[in-house]
Amino acid sequence: MTTAVTDARRRQRCGTMPVHHQMIISRPDYAIARSAIENTAFQRKTARAPRRTEVVTIPVVVHVVHRTEEENISTEQIESQIRVLNQDYRKTNPDAEKIPAVWRDIAADTLIEFKLADTDPSGAPTSGVVRVRTSRERFGDDDAVKFTDKGGSDAWPADRYLNIWVCNLQPWLGYAQFPGGAPETDGVVVTYTAFGVGGTAKAPFDLGRTTTHEVGHWLNLRHIWGDDDTACYGDDFVSDTPNQGGPNFGEPTFPTVSCGNAPNGDMFMNFMDYTDDRAMYMFTKGQAERMDACLAEARSSFLDEEVLSEMWRGVSRGATMRA
Repeated sequence: MTTAVTDARRRQRCGTMPVHHQMIISRPDYAIARSAIENTAFQRKTARAPRRTEVVTIPVVVHVVHRTEEENISTEQIESQIRVLNQDYRKTNPDAEKIPAVWRDIAADTLIEFKLADTDPSGAPTSGVVRVRTSRERFGDDDAVKFTDKGGSDAWPADRYLNIWVCNLQPWLGYAQFPGGAPETDGVVVTYTAFGVGGTAKAPFDLGRTTTHEVGHWLNLRHIWGDDDTACYGDDFVSDTPNQGGPNFGEPTFPTVSCGNAPNGDMFMNFMDYTDDRAMYMFTKGQAERMDACLAEARSSFLDEEVLSEMWRGVSRGATMRA
């Protein structure tokens, strides 16, 4: 692969924001829902709500939509992706030891785990994997892969499962739907060459970090640079991530300075940047708090009532203390 092609592919790592902008334009209900979700996140941040202490486990269904046998990825590859998600979201990933000393204290265990679903929507036992053969050579970001009648696979109920579709996705490595969208399209799409470890996964996107990144969007995380190209005024709505001038690619060296953020520079090793898989290995406590806000409202169906009530009591206590 030529350098030009490789660079272009890296710059097409994530299609979440183009999908988001199109939905804002075409779906007024989505725009209203997004506003409400951000208001909740701001409310919890302002009240300094305490972190959730219980681990939340999210059932996952993986839809493998394939035309060729190569695209029909193995169960082992799927299981490797679930392991990566659990390591990355619980801060047990071995490469967390590479986090620069200046940010080690704010690196977060998000207290979120994932498991392949063991019960399908009807209550029957399941492996958590749905395999669908398609006649389509590739899929784009138009959500066709999420519908059986368009050559894909229908979503399982989005209030009970994280739907992940694996297919020949072009031109993106992956994209996600932010919380607040239609349930029939809710979830994450990842190309089969950037999913999990081994098998069809190809370097430099062969450590499962594309899915880690896209699930971050599903839990309402923004790109770390605030999606303003390189203007230095964007905001990911997280206080402990440095302002940075656009995405990083490849494997940067620390420090990489932009937007006057010396001496430590960009947090390019954050899962919400665009670096190669082996160069990203952390979430921050602020990002974990933003995920908590998402779970407290938009994704509250994944919490039991006691945990949810305690999270909102924490907001009330925080608001009272500030008053």
